[in-house]
Amino acid sequence: MNPHRSLVARIIWLMIALAASFAVAASIWVGRVAREIVVQQHVRRLELESSQLASDLGQAVRARLDALRSASAAAPADVFRQMVAKYPDLDWIAVADTSGSVLASTEGILASNGGVPAGRRVSDEAWFSEGLKSPWIGVIDEARASQGEPLLGDVSAPVRDSEGRIVGVIAAHLNWHWAWSDVQRLNDTASSHGTAQTLVLDRLGRVLVGPDSVRNRQWNGVATGEPAPVETAPIPAAGERAQSPRFERLPGGVTVLVARTPISIDGRYPTSAWQVQLSESRERVYQRANALALRILWISACLGAVTALAGALGARHLTNRLKRLTQSAAAVGRSEIAHIEIPSGRDEVSQLAVAFAGILSDLQQERTQLLLLSSELERRVAGRTREVQRLAEESRYAAIVRERLKIARDLHDTLAHSMMAMLSEIRLLRKLEAHDPKSLRDELARAEEVAHEGLNEARNAITQMRVNVVRDTGLGAALSKAFERFLDRTGLQGEFITEAEAARFGDERAETLFQMAEEALRNIERHAMATRAVATLKIVDVDLQLSLEDDGVGFDTDLPRQGHYGIVGLYEQAQLIGARLHIDSAPGRGTTLRILLRIVPEML
Repeated sequence: MNPHRSLVARIIWLMIALAASFAVAASIWVGRVAREIVVQQHVRRLELESSQLASDLGQAVRARLDALRSASAAAPADVFRQMVAKYPDLDWIAVADTSGSVLASTEGILASNGGVPAGRRVSDEAWFSEGLKSPWIGVIDEARASQGEPLLGDVSAPVRDSEGRIVGVIAAHLNWHWAWSDVQRLNDTASSHGTAQTLVLDRLGRVLVGPDSVRNRQWNGVATGEPAPVETAPIPAAGERAQSPRFERLPGGVTVLVARTPISIDGRYPTSAWQVQLSESRERVYQRANALALRILWISACLGAVTALAGALGARHLTNRLKRLTQSAAAVGRSEIAHIEIPSGRDEVSQLAVAFAGILSDLQQERTQLLLLSSELERRVAGRTREVQRLAEESRYAAIVRERLKIARDLHDTLAHSMMAMLSEIRLLRKLEAHDPKSLRDELARAEEVAHEGLNEARNAITQMRVNVVRDTGLGAALSKAFERFLDRTGLQGEFITEAEAARFGDERAETLFQMAEEALRNIERHAMATRAVATLKIVDVDLQLSLEDDGVGFDTDLPRQGHYGIVGLYEQAQLIGARLHIDSAPGRGTTLRILLRIVPEML
C-alpha cells in the first residue's frame, strides 16, 4: 500500500481520497440544507402556534363583546347583573352615548367591583374615541390594577342599532383570573413539544398573561441583529397582521427566538391590541437541526468509507492485469524469462504489452548487432592501437632527431664559432712564432680571451636550455637584453625598436625566434664588419615581424657556402615554427634579415 512504490496503491489511495472528500463535502452541504430546512420548520411551527393562540384568544374576546352588544339594547341593571354573573371575568359594564356621556353602569349595583359611574363624561378618553370606530382593548383605569392578578385590561366596542348605525359605546373590565391556565392549555394543545414559553403582552410590551415571575412586568428582550432563520416581513406595527420571528437577547445573556402575533377582533387588529408571544431558546431551536446534520455527517462518512473500500477493491481488480505485465517486464529485465507475457484482450494493457514485446524484440536484435559491431570495433581498435604505437615510436624518433638538430645548431652557434676563432688564433700564433716571436705574447693573450668567450657562450647555451627567459619575460624583453649585450660586446652603434603588443609574445615559437635573432647577431659580429645595427619587433597586419639590419660588407645570398650551416639552420628553425624567413644582402651594401610569423588571430 506504499504509494511511492506501487501504481495500484496510488490509485487505491486516490479512490479513498476522492470518496472521503466527496463524502465530507456532500455531508456538509446536505447537512447544511437539512439544518436550514429543520430550523425553518421549527420557526414556522412557532409562528403558527402563536397565530393559533392569538386566534383563540381573539375568539374569546369577540364572544364577550357579542354578549355585551346584545345586552346593551335593554341596558337594565338586572341584565348587567346577569352578564356579570354569566361571565365572572367581567368586573363591571358601562354604556355611553355618542356624545361621551355614560348612560348606564354596574357601578353602584356591584359597588365592590368599581367601574365608570353613570353620568360621567368620557369623550376625551381613549377607550371611548377608539371604541366608536372599532373594538378596542386596553386598560381604562391602571391605578386599580393589583400585582396579585393579571393586568389584562378592558374592552370597548361600538353599539349599533337595527339599521347598523353607531348609537353608543359599551365597555367592560376584564380580570380573567383563568387567563394563564387557559393560555397554557391552548399552548399545550397547539405545541406537542411544550418547549416554548407563551406570554400575552399589551401594546407597550408589558406581560399581561404569563408566569408569576414576569407578570405585569415589561418584556426586556433586545434584538441581536442576527438574521431570522425564515425570511418574512418585518415585525408589524399595531394594526398589522404580518409577523417576523427574530432573535432577542435577555438580560441574563440567554438568546431566544421570539414570534409575536396581534390578537384580532372581528377580523381587525386594534392599534392597542394585545400580542401573543411565543419564545424558545436558541439552543433549542438549533438542537434538532444540529442533531440531524451530525447524523447526516456520520451516514455520509459511512457511505464514503464503503464507497472507498469498493473503489479500492475495484481498482485492485482492474489493475491486476497491469500488475502482471509489470512483473513480466521486471522478470525480463532480470533475465529470468526471454519474452514478455501478453495478456489476453484488446484493452490498453494488452496494447501496451504488445508494444513492449515489439520493443524488446527490436532491442534484442539491436543488441545482437551491437555485439557484432563491438567485436568488429575491438578488432579495429586493436589494429589502430598497434598503428598508434608505431606512430608514437616514429614520433619519439622524430622528436629525438629534432632535438639532435637543435643541439647541433646550438653547438654550431656557440662551440663551433668559438673553436673556429681559437683555430684562427692558433694558426696566427704558429705564423708569429716563425716570423715575429715578439708579438707571440699579445696573441697568446688574445687566444686566451677567445677561449674565455667560447666558454661563456657554451655556459650561456646550457643556461638557456635550463632557464627559459623568453617564456618568463616575453620576446621583447629578452631581445632587448640580448641586443644590449651585443652592443656592449661589439661597441657598435644600434637601436632596438619594439611594440608593446608584439613584446608580450612568449610561447614556444618565441624561443625559436630568440635563438634565430642571437644567431643573426653573432653573424653580424663575426662576419659583417658593420658600424651600426638596428633590431625591430612589431606586428604588421596579421604577422609578427622581427627584422635585423646592419651596414656591413654584405654577401651574395646565391653563392653556396660549404662547411657553413648558420643560414641553413635559420631556415630550418623558421620552417619548424611555420615562419617565413627573408634575407636581403649583396656585397658592399649590408644585410637585412626579416622573419614573419602569423600570430595575431591567436593573440586576439
